[in-house]
Amino acid sequence: MDLNLKNKTAIVCGSTQGIGKAAAIELSKMGANLVLIARNEESLKQTINELDSSHGQKHKFLCADFSQAELLREKINNFIKANEKVHILVNNTGGPPGGLISNAKTEDFLNTFNNHLICNHILMQAVIEGMKAEKYGRIINVISTSVKQPLKGLGVSNTIRAAVANWAKTLANEVASYGITVNNVLPGATNTQRLRLLIEAKSEKTGEAISEIINEMESEIPAGRFAEAHEIAAAIAFLASPAAAYITGINLPVDGGRTGCL
Repeated sequence: MDLNLKNKTAIVCGSTQGIGKAAAIELSKMGANLVLIARNEESLKQTINELDSSHGQKHKFLCADFSQAELLREKINNFIKANEKVHILVNNTGGPPGGLISNAKTEDFLNTFNNHLICNHILMQAVIEGMKAEKYGRIINVISTSVKQPLKGLGVSNTIRAAVANWAKTLANEVASYGITVNNVLPGATNTQRLRLLIEAKSEKTGEAISEIINEMESEIPAGRFAEAHEIAAAIAFLASPAAAYITGINLPVDGGRTGCL
């Protein structure tokens, strides 16, 4: 099975922590040159030093805030003009705060739509022509199992994640003939900072102990535990590889069996 990404360049968003960082590390082990995107320059520099460079890779970073979509567009377009073509794009952005959809403000939807779908679209447009020219492209969106089964208390996230999934499926059909695949990885409950924040917020709201919330959540997972970030990263890395050339337009749950539907 061909998992070699030598001479391939991958952009990974949200790559200084959690699933994004784990994905960047995994892709570097497979030989890819990495371009990290996140807001904090010091964290980006630190993460660069943790990437594998044993295949002679050159790793870079781009400091950008997804709440400023037009500035992101300017930065990524300038970067692409000055650098080599990009073969892999991993769209990964932290989700919005939890809450009932009936309590959500209009701006909550607009801000989340901008941070996720609009910024994904800007990045895709910046790299897609290069992927077509190379006849190799992998666009992987890290979304959520809520695409298949909405999650309680995540109204805004459920809504926008579904929009991203439909954007991705539409794009997948448009670019498949160029050797470009577009897929979504749907993490279940994963041991990241975002999950910890959601658990803490629920504890503060309900008065339930954090340990009780964790036990309750894990009891709903057939595997009996939360995922680790590197386990989600493994799925991302496979979809980025030459071995996954005939897989496109799918939603891949990586959730320990939690999602009830097929």
